[in-house]
Amino acid sequence: MGEEGAASLLGSHFPSPPLRCPTMLGDHAGLSADRALLSQAPKTGLSCKMVLQAVGKVLRKSKAKPNGKKPAAEEKKVYLEPEYAKSRITDCEFKELVVLPREIDLNEWLASNTTTFFHHVNLQYSTISEFCTGDACQTMAVCNTQYYWYDERGKKVKCTAPQYVDFVMSSVQKLVTDEDVFPTKYGREFPSSFESLVKKICRYLFHVLAHIYSSHFKETLALELHGHLNTLYVHFILFAREFNLLDPKETAIMDDLTEVLCSGGGPGGGGASGGGTGAQNHVKER
Repeated sequence: MGEEGAASLLGSHFPSPPLRCPTMLGDHAGLSADRALLSQAPKTGLSCKMVLQAVGKVLRKSKAKPNGKKPAAEEKKVYLEPEYAKSRITDCEFKELVVLPREIDLNEWLASNTTTFFHHVNLQYSTISEFCTGDACQTMAVCNTQYYWYDERGKKVKCTAPQYVDFVMSSVQKLVTDEDVFPTKYGREFPSSFESLVKKICRYLFHVLAHIYSSHFKETLALELHGHLNTLYVHFILFAREFNLLDPKETAIMDDLTEVLCSGGGPGGGGASGGGTGAQNHVKER
């Protein structure tokens, strides 16, 4: 199967997402009420036992987190369940598809595939963009890692997930349509920094794919588009591996998914290599 065939498979029949349900809000008033109770002047006859019980209650809540809420248990990664992980839209051997064809210039191959991946990741994200809001995704988080955007001056910018994705898509769109970076006319040369720019683009696209899995797989599942997402992820990861476009430390946070999807046992997989040491249990910033 050629690149155009795979592209048409990946980009076909994306239905519109259903209407979003209102978000349930938690009750944050409990700790405040307890602290207010303790701050009141003691009443006549208030027993020592009652005071100690109230103090103990506050301390138990405060031990959990500064805001009094207990740490949330790690959410089950639905995308790792075999019945969903095996879903694909094609049984194409991507390990063979990503190899540089004979008589094709490396930069041309990188440019063509990078542009295609950009459009497919953008399309995949658009199917769940209604659910990825500033309220629902207040940070660009993937499991226990939080990503920040860096502007043209290198300034670190904290932003919501939809803002981050918008930054990614806008900056990549600007690059792939720049004739000086991605030349399309005969005789034009690729810049000396082309490979590093491709690596930068792949890094950003990986962040978007990882966020979809981490925060919006249930919506993707409800739309029955998990087969599209899995196929795109496998193709993208194997291509990036083939040309060393992603640092294993960067992708380590999704090693469990990569192992499941890209292992030799799954359709289109290519045998997972040990990339990185795996995600840690504390929140990291990038």
